[in-house]
Amino acid sequence: MTLPSITPEEAKRLIDQGATLIDIRGADERAREHIPGSHHGPLAQTTNFAGVGAPIIFHCRSGMRTSMNAARLKDAAPCDAYLLSGGIDAWKRAGLPIVAGESQPVDTNRQVMIGGGAMVLLGVALGFFVAPAFYGLAVLAGAGLVIGGVSGLRRHVQAA
Repeated sequence: MTLPSITPEEAKRLIDQGATLIDIRGADERAREHIPGSHHGPLAQTTNFAGVGAPIIFHCRSGMRTSMNAARLKDAAPCDAYLLSGGIDAWKRAGLPIVAGESQPVDTNRQVMIGGGAMVLLGVALGFFVAPAFYGLAVLAGAGLVIGGVSGLRRHVQAA
């Protein structure tokens, strides 16, 4: 059995009545932004949420991680529990408040794009100024980015 999903507006109403909102994202994601008053309960460390206000509402960025791990989250909740449909992204779209971190680390997807783009530029520059064989670096970096994008490899790594 899975946990029921609720809208951001329903979640806000329950929170105002004493429910606990638990952010299952990693510390780096939470540092970038989080919902005020939410508790941090990273998915990797989820065991039991006894002692928090009932009911519990779990959320991630888009709702995908909470949905994929609904059975595990249900087992960790000693009371009624829900999933925030659409995660913090839906919360923001509903115009509800968030807290943006002052020192926001660069997310992993952007790091990969920066690194891949730098390798392509380096390969082209070295190929032009040093030796044409360096164009191979640009080809390898570009191929890696395309294969990763087409196969969805990054999505599977993050979900683990």
